Amino acid sequence: MTDLSKLCIHSITTKPWGLREAAIKYSAAGIGGISVWQDAAAAYDDGYRAAGNMLRNEGIEVVSYVRGGFFTALAGAERSKAIDENKRIIDEAAEIGAPLVVLVCGATPEQSLFESRKQITEGIAASIEHAAAAGVKLGIEPLHPMYADSRSAVNTMSQAGGICDEVGHPNLGITADVFHIWWDDHLEEEIKIAAAKNQLFSFHICDWKNLPEDMLNDRGIMGEGVIDVSGIRRWVRDTGFPGYDEVEIFSNKYWAMDQDEYLKRIIEAYQALT
Repeated sequence: MTDLSKLCIHSITTKPWGLREAAIKYSAAGIGGISVWQDAAAAYDDGYRAAGNMLRNEGIEVVSYVRGGFFTALAGAERSKAIDENKRIIDEAAEIGAPLVVLVCGATPEQSLFESRKQITEGIAASIEHAAAAGVKLGIEPLHPMYADSRSAVNTMSQAGGICDEVGHPNLGITADVFHIWWDDHLEEEIKIAAAKNQLFSFHICDWKNLPEDMLNDRGIMGEGVIDVSGIRRWVRDTGFPGYDEVEIFSNKYWAMDQDEYLKRIIEAYQALT
């Protein structure tokens, strides 16, 4: 049986469960980590610090806090507001004890992707020292090009790495999610480059269904779709990456089913990876 100590589940994956219930269920299954989404943390009545303590008391490591970003806007005042919002998110992550904030960087349809990437770089540069002071790292998550219109102008590992190089701070790196990058024919090389620069901060897994019913909320469990999850994971592991395999699934179908059975399926699929 596969050791689950390096398996992490994002709280949004089992969205119907509150944070405490998720922690209890994950811990009972032997899962080692949780990545906490803001909505789950905000719903925990006793506050962020108490939420982090609860998770650790249940034997679950807090792997990351999701999500910051959305730095782009036509108006400078809106971009400044986004930076302030990201600093607040960083503070929440520090309170909960998360070492990493995942960034979905944003895009604005009324301007070019080049301008949006420039604004993303500026926004991250304006936030990174705040993150460092809080003991938190920032992970740029490249999103699939289908989201380039309004969710993220950063769509490849190479683009994310370029921003990391330009900002030039050890607390900035990349979150690699197979759902978003599996199609890239330079992916193996880009994973090696990111790792060699100490910029590979986290690794997310799920699957891309053939002809998904919804482009956001119909992700698959590993092995259900077209992504070579095992192969990409080998590329990541071959770099010496020591982190978790983080399952992040948005699925109206799976959120509607019995969550205990769903978690069982996730674990079985994870154990089937080679």
